[in-house]
Amino acid sequence: MAKIQEMTQLSPTMEEGTIVKWLKQEGDSVSPGDIIAEVETDKAVMEMEAFETGVILKILHKEGAKLRVGEALAVIGKPGEDVTSLLAGIPQKSAPVPQTPTKEPTTPIENGNPLPSQSKLEPVAQSPAKEIDSQSQTNTKPQVQTQNKGLARILASPLAKSIAIEHGIDLHTVIGTGPEGRITKNDVLDTLNKGGHSSSAQVISSRSDEVVTLNGMRKTIAKRLTESKQNLPHFYLNVDVNAKAMESFRADLLEFQKHLDPEIQVKVSLNDIIVKATAAALRLHPKVNASFLGDSILQFGRVDVGIAVSLDGGLLTPVIRNADGKSILEISKEVKELAKKARERKLKPEEFSNGTFTISNLGMYGISRFTAIINEPESAILAVGSVEDKPVVENGAVVAGRVLSLTLSCDHRVIDGAVGAEFLKTLKTLLEKPSLIAGVV
Repeated sequence: MAKIQEMTQLSPTMEEGTIVKWLKQEGDSVSPGDIIAEVETDKAVMEMEAFETGVILKILHKEGAKLRVGEALAVIGKPGEDVTSLLAGIPQKSAPVPQTPTKEPTTPIENGNPLPSQSKLEPVAQSPAKEIDSQSQTNTKPQVQTQNKGLARILASPLAKSIAIEHGIDLHTVIGTGPEGRITKNDVLDTLNKGGHSSSAQVISSRSDEVVTLNGMRKTIAKRLTESKQNLPHFYLNVDVNAKAMESFRADLLEFQKHLDPEIQVKVSLNDIIVKATAAALRLHPKVNASFLGDSILQFGRVDVGIAVSLDGGLLTPVIRNADGKSILEISKEVKELAKKARERKLKPEEFSNGTFTISNLGMYGISRFTAIINEPESAILAVGSVEDKPVVENGAVVAGRVLSLTLSCDHRVIDGAVGAEFLKTLKTLLEKPSLIAGVV
């Protein structure tokens, strides 16, 4: 008996998927586990498997189609099987219902004269005969039509609008001198005195507006981060780190690797060192490596650190599993591999989900410091800024230093201020004395 192949949930946060490519066609034989299509989820392009044995009798949607999880994708059954009744029972997507225009507000009146309202500015559907008549009238007074269309959308006083209509002035060419750029009566009169062009006016050219449809990833980001900001009581802690020792430690690592086999050499970054130090600090402060469960708090026994990776159209957080038990070289290699897969949209769900802590680094963009939004169900996220030249105090003297800014966003339901402060204090110590990291884990 023929069965329907549905759009399956390929990641924990997936609500809909886009068919990127069909790898099997109608008439092809399939069995459970065979890859039949590539589907773009909210996180990556992933492979969809068949769950039935048989032949693909009908492909219901072409490449590029977007379907919600659970919607019918294809029909699999025996060769030559009649699937007419099965297809008839598949729910069809309903067309969007057009919105009914809302009633416009009453036209305001000033000095006994009605001002132009939005309802008068919008075109009204007419019969063909009236359209021809209207077109001939429009050709004789094109300027007034153009002016009236934009007046209600401009920040201007009612009197300024009335004067502009009376004298045929396009308010789009007048720059207001009032509060927040509001166009006043004097601005319009100045335009008249200057022969239609005020001394402060200029024609502003702009490109056309563009509506960008949200992809699945951007929708998920918008939904989850909004929920996080609304539901989690964020608070923020900031600390500056003297990065000289960390930079020197990195230079020593790079120098050391010159004597190793080129195939195992890794270009260690400061971020790799920060990941390792953060993992070590989380091991020492399990209250930060935790999650809120409603009536309890889960303190994770594992330290899985997510690294925010910017993509075209969104971002992903590949996770370094058991980061506290890996060397800096191992972390550096894994970060690069996962970041590459993320940008190619080839990450598997287990490679970007179920982290216990996240690091977001914008230092490479020259950002001194920033605050990040917590990635639920985690309870904290570390925002890393750039290393900058700043004066620091060493042995009672002010000297030139290299300073790194760190900001910890905390969920106050889980982490108290003192707990977050102790974590940052430990992290600062490990980064300023990197040799201590080896003694922690």
